[in-house]
Amino acid sequence: FNMNVAIIGASGYTGLELIKILINHPKFNISYVANSSGDINVQDLHPCLKSVINIDVELANAVEVAKVAELAFLALPHKTSMAFAKELLSLGVKVVDLSADYRLSLENYEKHYCEHEDKENIENAVYGLPEYFKEDIKNAKLIANPGCYPTASLLALLPFIDYIDTDAPIFIDAKSGVSGAGKNPSETTHYCQINDNVHAYNPFKHRHMPEIHEKVKILKGKDVSINFVPHLLPLTRGMLVSVFATLKDDIDVNEILNNSYKDSEFVRIRNKPVDVKSVAGTNFCDLFVAKNGKALFVSSAIDNLLRGASSQAVVNANILCGYEEYEGIPKIAYVP
Repeated sequence: FNMNVAIIGASGYTGLELIKILINHPKFNISYVANSSGDINVQDLHPCLKSVINIDVELANAVEVAKVAELAFLALPHKTSMAFAKELLSLGVKVVDLSADYRLSLENYEKHYCEHEDKENIENAVYGLPEYFKEDIKNAKLIANPGCYPTASLLALLPFIDYIDTDAPIFIDAKSGVSGAGKNPSETTHYCQINDNVHAYNPFKHRHMPEIHEKVKILKGKDVSINFVPHLLPLTRGMLVSVFATLKDDIDVNEILNNSYKDSEFVRIRNKPVDVKSVAGTNFCDLFVAKNGKALFVSSAIDNLLRGASSQAVVNANILCGYEEYEGIPKIAYVP
């Protein structure tokens, strides 16, 4: 059976990526596209879609969504998203939310973001990292799509948590392309500032740090010291994450990593250090591991707009709706 879906927040990069994926999806049909202003055709909003899809972009309205769609993708900023999700859920529409609004516990969310306006639904949201929460996703009404950095970091880190000396700090060095900062330009993302340049930002203060910490605690029952430092790279898309930790014992790190993801559709284990070009345009997460005595290095590469946002959202919707995980999901990288 096919299902009508809505995309709310079509103006941004993740909204565009959702449209591009769903146009060719064998089961999902785009029945409603909206942003905060409406009154434009999607071909004018995104000129790259001319002669590809012809649909008017509406002013976002939950009641109208409920009339024409069974599931909605929310590609909205945090805080804006929760108000919309709350109304959609009350109207019986299932929601995949790409914002941060439902990713954390209520306590952690209010500590790092703002007051939460949908305390009822935050308790029932399922964290949409399919490799670890697939069974919960199947029965969900609300999926909190993970952040880009937490996706890449958790897939690298989680297989080794049981083998890591948790008294020693874990360091995560993460690097992202500029599209991760969103569509609105800033001083930081200005061409003259970021071209031929690279810099860290928000060291130890980035909002994705508590997200990584919380999910490790939920999945592994361990309260670990996560020290997360993101960097901005002069790339459009792509994310490279390096995890550094201390092992308790001498173990076969490759065997552990391979066993952890042997049944995973979208995780590839590499025998050489990973790169972002090989995953750009796909939902793959490529992983590489090495050790030096008890020093552990795990490297992870994803497309920040796809595995870090839009394609992972569609994978979650596939699982939620009983479709095959891989249906309509991009696997061909933008190489060269």
